[in-house]
Amino acid sequence: MKAARPQGASPRNEELARFIRVYLSLEQAYDTSGYLRPTLHSFATEYVAAVKEGLESALRSREVSIGAYERLTDIEFDSEESLYDYLNRMYEYLFLGREPQPTPPG
Repeated sequence: MKAARPQGASPRNEELARFIRVYLSLEQAYDTSGYLRPTLHSFATEYVAAVKEGLESALRSREVSIGAYERLTDIEFDSEESLYDYLNRMYEYLFLGREPQPTPPG
């Protein structure tokens, strides 16, 4: 049986939380003009690796709750499935070169 995640759990990785708060927030998330991937990869290698590792961990453990994501970004998701579908597509966009950049619901 899977251990219950605390209500409102946020990413454990501070770099990932900061990246989400700044670049996937309501003000930024719908801008799919192509700046996000090059912006991330212009930062120090250690920061990019930490964001990647944090996102991989979050996808694997499903540690980020809908409420925590909304508090970080002001973006609402209807279900964990839709949140994790979006985060998985974002991972593929940022680190696997998949196109197009995903947009959150709304």
